Formats: sequence, C-alpha cells, structure tokens
Amino acid sequence: MGMKQTDGTIYTTGGLPRASASRPAAKLRLAGLVLITLFGSILLIWVTRTTWGRVNHLQCEFATLKPESFYLGVRMKGDIQRLNDTLLRYRLRGEAADYDLFYADARELSRWLDVNRTNVATPLERKFFEQMDGAYQEYLTESTNLLNAGTGIQTKFGAFPTSYEKVQKQSQHLLDMCDDFIRDQRLAFDHFVAESNSTLATFQDLLRLSVVLVLSLAAALVVLVYRGMIAPLRYQLTESQATIARQEKLASLGALAAGVAHEIRNPLTAIKFRLYSLRKSLSGTGADNEDAQVIADEINRLERIVKDVLQFARPSEPALVAVPPQRILQEVHDLLKPQLEKAAIELKLEPSETAWVRADTHQIKEVLINLIQNGADSIGRKGTITLRAHNEDSSVVLEVADTGKGIPAEVQKRLFDPFFTTKEGGTGLGLPIAARIVEKHGGELRYQTQIHRGTTFAIVLPRASEYEI
Repeated sequence: MGMKQTDGTIYTTGGLPRASASRPAAKLRLAGLVLITLFGSILLIWVTRTTWGRVNHLQCEFATLKPESFYLGVRMKGDIQRLNDTLLRYRLRGEAADYDLFYADARELSRWLDVNRTNVATPLERKFFEQMDGAYQEYLTESTNLLNAGTGIQTKFGAFPTSYEKVQKQSQHLLDMCDDFIRDQRLAFDHFVAESNSTLATFQDLLRLSVVLVLSLAAALVVLVYRGMIAPLRYQLTESQATIARQEKLASLGALAAGVAHEIRNPLTAIKFRLYSLRKSLSGTGADNEDAQVIADEINRLERIVKDVLQFARPSEPALVAVPPQRILQEVHDLLKPQLEKAAIELKLEPSETAWVRADTHQIKEVLINLIQNGADSIGRKGTITLRAHNEDSSVVLEVADTGKGIPAEVQKRLFDPFFTTKEGGTGLGLPIAARIVEKHGGELRYQTQIHRGTTFAIVLPRASEYEI
C-alpha cells in the first residue's frame, strides 16, 4: 500500500530520485509514444498500399492503351468504303484493274484483320474483331458474287441492282459496327480519363494526408521527447540547484546557530545555577517562588531550543544497521499508542511487506515520533494515525498518515524552513531535523496533503542488499 496521489503532486525534501512519482508518468509517455507510433505506422501503411494499388491499376490501364487502337474502327470503316467504291466503279466501267484492285484491297484487309485479331488488348477490341470477322466474310461472299455475276453487259447490268443492294446492306452493317466500336472506344477512353483524374486526386489527397501525418508524428515525438527527457532533466537541474542553494543556506545557518547556541549555553548554565541557589533561600510558597518557577521553566525551554539548534546544526552521523522497518514501526506504535488514546486518537499499524533497510533505529524512531506528534496536533481529538511500510523499486517507504486538517498552501512553502512554526511554543526545528536525519541516511522525506482530509509523510530509505542483511 503506497501513497495514493489525488492531486498528482508529491512534495519532497530531496535525496533519492522520486521513482514513484516519475515512473507512472514515464510509463504513460512510453505508452503514448508506442500508440502514436503504431497508429501512425498503420495509417502510413494504409496510405502506401492504397496509393500503390491505385498507381498500379493506372499503370495497367496505360499499358493497355495503344495509340493505334483508336484508329481501328476508322481504318476498318475507310477500307470498307474504299472496297465499295472499287466494286461500284468496276461494275460501272468493267475495267480489269478495278477487279484486281478490289481483290488486292480485300486480301490486305483480311490480313490486317488477322494480325490485329491476335494482338487485341481489351475485351472491347476482342468483341469487335470477333463480330467483324463473320460479317466481313459475308460481305466478301456477296461482293464476289456481284463481281462474277454474268459476262454480258445486259446480264451484268440486269443482275447488278439486286446483288449490289445485298452488298450495300452487308457493308452498311460493317460500317455500323465500326461506328459502334468508335463510339464505345470514345466512351471507354472518357471513362479512363475520368478514372485517371480520380486516381490523381486521390493520390494528391493521400500525399497531403501523409505529409500531415508525418508532421503530426514528428510534433508528437518532439513533445513526448521533450516531456519525457528534456523537461525532467530541466526539472532535475532546477531541483538540484535549489537543493544546493538550500544546503548552502542551511550550512551557513547551522554554523551561525551553532555559534549562537554555544554562546547562549554558558550564560544559561550560570543563570540556572544561580536560580538553584536562589530557590534554596526562598520559602516554599509565595509570589517569589512562583516567579522562580516561571524562570526555571523558561530556562528549560531555552535549553531545549539550544539542544534542538545544536542537533540541527551538527547532526550526528547515523549508526547504520540492517533492520526490518516493521520492527521500528512496531516499537514506535507500542510507545505512543497509550499516550494518543488519551486524546481519542487511534494509532494503527498495518502489516508490511518483507524488507530490510540500513538505518539508525534511534534516529528513525525520533523522526517517526516527530511525525506522529505533528499528526496528533493536526487531528486534535478523535482521529486516526496509520503506520505502514512498503517496497518501492530499490527503496523502502515508511509512511505516517493522519486524518487531520491538512497543511495549508501558505504553510507548505515554508514547511521545512528552520524556526518556522505554527505551534504556540514550538521551535520550528522538528521537521528540518527530521529531514536532515533522513538525508543523512541517503533517503528523502516526502509528504502529500489535502485540506480537511489529512496528510501523509513518507520516509524513503534505500533497501538493504542481501549481503548486508
């Protein structure tokens, strides 16, 4: 069980890296990067495949498009008309040259049909040549009959109108087929041009989409890299600079406080000794004795302040030993539970995970006692303080969670400042001393607070390795 964040912020005094606060955010950023990359890759693959398919289709259409195919119907129509003219001229003049020319042109047209029939590129052309082949053979048959009809002039011209009418019908059928083929070719080409324009428009749209997608992915990657790497580094740098400045400030303040405390201790000792002598000469009752008691109490208070100042200025080095944190929590729980019950405050100890830390038990107990007393002061009467410990990466976290009033924002800004206190008669050194002790252990002191809901302080200590246990 750990510190559950409600406002997304965990305040810390410095020390160990805040793995618990940064790890979830890093995982979210990594998950976001993976999702964006996956989504972008799928879109790019789809764009590429769609574009590639449309371009291949367009290339196939272009491959089947031959310039000479547009002249097939026109060529066929012109040859049929030329044969009709030669046939009519021969029947009118009876010259052998026209006869020979007709058969020569007919053979050339037959050869041309055979060649083009084997080289058709589209179903439309195939259908045209299949229909044209049969109709043309019928045309040649009627034309041959017309050419060979009789030998005399009267015979020829007598049979000519009927035979020529049949030839004209056959040739008109061929010409109509050519016109239909030319029209169908024009419609197919118009459809091809429209489909090509649509493909080009689609390609342009996909290209724009690809550019926008690449730019978006690049921007998302820049944002994620900045937030995942640069921003944390800048934050750590700022935090390190603030920590260094704070340490320098505390060192200077500690040196000054140690000197002042040392100078105050000697006069206090003399005053305390003279007061002891003076109280011997006073009677057991009376105003003078009451005044002496007030002076004694204030001297004791001054001595306590001097002791705290010296402890803050010159904290002793911890005597580290391997110890399970549950043992420390149990001892503090047993020590303070009876005292807190007088104020109707329940001190709870939750079972913790198995772990060991290297710590000075006396110093860590001092920190826990200070945090528990602060929680009790925040609660006043009737509340709960919970002690627990849990593992966190390579650290162990000891938590003190209370159900008190919470810490106001203006107080949070100066919470760890020496001599700052909101308690009447307080020295303002409890939390600074606690933070110094935890830092001496190589850890950090964190807290999370909510007004009217309570505060949770966490002591984060390095976990003891196996060979140290």
